[in-house]
Amino acid sequence: ALARVINGVSQSKYERAAEQVPETFGIKKSSVSRKFIRASAKRLEEFLNRDLSRHDIVAIFIDGKFFAENEIVIALGVTITGEKILLGFVETSTENHKVCKDFLNGLKSRGLKLDQEILFIIDGGKGIHKGIREVMGDHALMARCQWHKRENVLGYLAKERRAEWKRKLQSAYEQPSYDLAKKALNELKSELKQINLSAAGSLEEGLEETLMLQRLGMFDKLGKSFKTTNCIENVNKSLGVYTDRVDRWQNSDQRQRWVATALLEIEPRLNCVMGHEHLKELREAMKRFVAAARRKQETAA
Repeated sequence: ALARVINGVSQSKYERAAEQVPETFGIKKSSVSRKFIRASAKRLEEFLNRDLSRHDIVAIFIDGKFFAENEIVIALGVTITGEKILLGFVETSTENHKVCKDFLNGLKSRGLKLDQEILFIIDGGKGIHKGIREVMGDHALMARCQWHKRENVLGYLAKERRAEWKRKLQSAYEQPSYDLAKKALNELKSELKQINLSAAGSLEEGLEETLMLQRLGMFDKLGKSFKTTNCIENVNKSLGVYTDRVDRWQNSDQRQRWVATALLEIEPRLNCVMGHEHLKELREAMKRFVAAARRKQETAA
């Protein structure tokens, strides 16, 4: 019942569909509904209580998917060997920093190791950013999604200018080294100031974090995987294949049961990140980066 409902046979049509499967049990809609609730409740409990201590996480994607007025914020971890692990989710109305802080502390209580450097790939939401920083301090290295930054800048420009500026921004962000990328983006920022000051301000905001992979010297090796939030957006897209069929969400329990059940269906099919053979090198680069930042702070003090 669980597998058939989550994969597309609605409870109202279950009886008709089951006529073709003699071994099917629980044919009536009401019976299927009760069975699905019990089975999906077990999946939810399983998902939210999984032990995370055995996973050596080097990077975490965080993003949300809306269910009407509610948002499910999901954390997708990447292990040192490149495996993708769905760490957990939280239901919220806004991505405020307290929610994110409590969410990360909850993952920590389940064994997630947050005492070493981790690369966080986010879309730029201030609440998520602040929550991560409050929990992890300078162990968190923020990599802002370059695609979201580019789209934010383009949103300030006239439609007839967007294709041109999309090419310019993309070309600048594809520069493999920090110095080259920063130089190209600063030139574009100066040009934007003559066209639209708001667009220039948008490009400046969080610019250093959009260049985190270049600053770590890892863009050429891991840019395809970590320069955008595509990894978790693909998870959200797959999640929608299961959950977008639901016409009306009755309550939080229903939403969370469906999300947990769908994520457990999705996780075994997730591929390793591209460039996974360089993740140990990424960890060493992050350690050097954090150590250098601390020395700089100590010298300034």
